[in-house]
Amino acid sequence: MDYRVLKDNEVFFLTDKNGDIPINHPYGLGLYKKDTRFLSEMSLKVNGEDPILLKSEADNIYATEMMLTNPHIEKDGEVELWRESVEIKRHRFISNDVLYETLSIRNYNPKAVNFNVELALDADFADMFIVRGFQNGEVGKVLEPKETNDSLTFSYLGADDVKRNTRVTWESDTTIAIEDGAIKIPVSLAHEEVQEVTFHIIPAVADEKVQVLDRAEAFKQLQSTYQNWNESVTKITTDHQPLQRLVDRGIQDLQALSTDVGFGSFFVAGLPWFGVPFGRDSLIAALQMLPFQPEIARGTLKTMAHYQGTKKDSWRDEEPGKIMHEIRYGELANTGQIPFTPYYGTIDATPLFLILLVEYVNWSKDIALFEELLPNVKAALSWIDEYGDRDGDGFVEYHQEASKGIANQGWKDSADSVVHRNGDLAQSPIALAEVQGYVYQARVGVAELYESIGQKENAAKLRTQATDLKEKFEAAFWMEDKQFYAIALDENKDQVGTVTSNPGHVLFSEMIEDERAQRVMDMLTSPAMFSGYGIRTMGEGEAGYNPISYHDGSVWPHDNSMILLGMGRMKGAEHAKVVMQGLVDASHHFEYERLPELFCGYSKEEGKPVPYPVACSPQAWAAGTPLTFIRTMLGLNPDYKSKELVVAPHFLDEMNELTLDKLPLGQGHLSLRVKRSQESYQIEISTNTTGLQVILETNSAVFS
Repeated sequence: MDYRVLKDNEVFFLTDKNGDIPINHPYGLGLYKKDTRFLSEMSLKVNGEDPILLKSEADNIYATEMMLTNPHIEKDGEVELWRESVEIKRHRFISNDVLYETLSIRNYNPKAVNFNVELALDADFADMFIVRGFQNGEVGKVLEPKETNDSLTFSYLGADDVKRNTRVTWESDTTIAIEDGAIKIPVSLAHEEVQEVTFHIIPAVADEKVQVLDRAEAFKQLQSTYQNWNESVTKITTDHQPLQRLVDRGIQDLQALSTDVGFGSFFVAGLPWFGVPFGRDSLIAALQMLPFQPEIARGTLKTMAHYQGTKKDSWRDEEPGKIMHEIRYGELANTGQIPFTPYYGTIDATPLFLILLVEYVNWSKDIALFEELLPNVKAALSWIDEYGDRDGDGFVEYHQEASKGIANQGWKDSADSVVHRNGDLAQSPIALAEVQGYVYQARVGVAELYESIGQKENAAKLRTQATDLKEKFEAAFWMEDKQFYAIALDENKDQVGTVTSNPGHVLFSEMIEDERAQRVMDMLTSPAMFSGYGIRTMGEGEAGYNPISYHDGSVWPHDNSMILLGMGRMKGAEHAKVVMQGLVDASHHFEYERLPELFCGYSKEEGKPVPYPVACSPQAWAAGTPLTFIRTMLGLNPDYKSKELVVAPHFLDEMNELTLDKLPLGQGHLSLRVKRSQESYQIEISTNTTGLQVILETNSAVFS
């Protein structure tokens, strides 16, 4: 990626690889908090000249370091600074909403040197939607900066009457001056002498108090946060190092993307542009993480329940019982110029909320949370019946009402993502294939939970509805000529017949019978759909296919992960292995072997995977994708009725060992090691306090 990004809680920092924020950079670099840019310029110079980048490291998601040196600097024929004689390191991290940046300047010139380092700063306090060019509107006023001997403060009074400010302070043994908005640091160094300056950059909204700690203590606290996170997650180890690196990277990235807005930790969607609560994204990322850290699912569910729709509000596409799409906190949202307070234009977040709740309870046996959220469950089910099914035909469909909302309201939410075979865009109301699968899965799962608390009548109603939906889906969505399902039904209930990845999500719901499930998996791993690096969003050769597009031929890791979970349930182990290997191969070609939000859909035969130009990285549901590999490869399916945990291993070809340490199940934990010798698998169990028998499906051996 051509940028460096840091995040902690609600603050993220986006710079170029040098560590700078150039003025008017097209990618909107800056320091952001609550959808507002608190720094719009940050430029480091040596005697007025740009330094030369030597390296830029962001291997640790929570800290970055840039190493630079000086160009050759002469003035009036006199050498001010010989080329590459000074090393400048910029080490930075964010802790408790404070950005800490330390400049470490070392002289390698054999003689003493004297020069200046200048750090130019500015803050425009622009709303995120204005920075990205999505909206314009009434805005507030930037106030005059305030300077003291040891601080520089930028302030802004918003159109929402909220005062925002960015305060910059520093620690230095040298007297620092401010000239024309730039912080000037005089440097005088003998040979190999080092000078350090630490800056604290503090974005604040209204009158909030932000505590600045000693840099070493702040960094220690930050490292402790990651250590605690790692200890809370099941330890996954394998002898297949490419997969190990992918899993480790994903787990670290997910910690960086975790946030708590008062109801428990959950994952924001991704960086740099989606560091806020998202219904669909946060729910799916929690589902990916569920077997290995269930508390995230709990926090996600409680957060979504808090923001669940309560009224009919067309401006925000809100309806009673509906789970939100996205919430924003900036000036345009606060003044009602955009509808994201929160915005509810998503057709799938509501059934996904129910699916995550069912999966969480089934995994953790925390039936108390189900009982606590019963009003939210009933409201969500009512929304599906009354508002989701707009015309009473049994299918859930979407239609945009908000004037500044989103037209396509499934996960493929770009305007051209639902397209007929002839290239015409489908018109709403639109019923998406995967959404019908989500609704089926939600009804079946909630029926089980209802039955467990004695609500048999409600359970029976949901099962009947699920059966009816399954029959209608087969009749309306199956395309005999393609031996595949349509992506959607349009406003006239005509099939949108383009071959896409959407029906692959229906595998996870188990709504499809085995024979047709096999046809779906065959199509998804065919040359038209499988690029060699992953399943495409749209099949090569379709009228709308474009490998460079956002949703019409690109590869999205999370899309693949949802399909993989379905393949794991529908006995598609060989298909799943092909997909997983493709994504592992793709990861080698991205920085730090991190799967991005998406990449282009060109085939493997054409070379390395092609990056999508503005893909977010890290992205929560991309980071969570490798965790679904583990669940899929082991076929983990706890069954508390039979008191069994079935393990059906199918490893990648170069993999022979996988260990899970402290896998949480119910009220206990399980630690196991699965080994393969050729195609024979064995399980060693070191800890099992789950009350479940572990059954190896390949030879029915029982372990305890």
